[in-house]
Amino acid sequence: MIVERLAIPDVLLLTPPRFLDARGFFSETWNATRFADAGIPSLFVQDNHALSRDRGVLRGLHCQIGANAQGKLVRVPRGAVWDVAVDVRRGSPSYGRHVGAVLSAENWQQLWVPVGFLHGYCTLQPDTEVIYKVTAPYDKPAERGVIWNDPALAIPWPVPPAEMLLSDKDLVLPCLADCPDWFSA
Repeated sequence: MIVERLAIPDVLLLTPPRFLDARGFFSETWNATRFADAGIPSLFVQDNHALSRDRGVLRGLHCQIGANAQGKLVRVPRGAVWDVAVDVRRGSPSYGRHVGAVLSAENWQQLWVPVGFLHGYCTLQPDTEVIYKVTAPYDKPAERGVIWNDPALAIPWPVPPAEMLLSDKDLVLPCLADCPDWFSA
């Protein structure tokens, strides 16, 4: 497995090997020992699987706080996304900064988004599927978010805003500056 630290070193881009032959491929997408060696906790409690039918579906920017704050291991078995992590750990040298990567069925990369980060993605192809493991269960009262187009974050989303599809909930999230401190470094 190839492990790459991004510009915010707590966010990791991982490429598990794929073994190809005439039948197709085999890949070990998660292994507790190998991922622990890379600094990723081995305790995942839930897998989530999302299908986005159209290019330009934007989901995010979300996190959970408190006892059910989540780390996420994100991968794309079909299609492609621009996946983004935003550091919201007050006191962190990278507070308010983001990193992103294209995750696709073709490049087979995964993104580790630790606790203390907002997470979001925008689909680059129709019929894109995203699977992510989380370190805590879904907890609606712990859900928080920041608006996708917060000017202070300046995330360079790869799809023009007029072509994006968002949930009603994601359209009315606050800017980061209007949020309390959810995490500390």
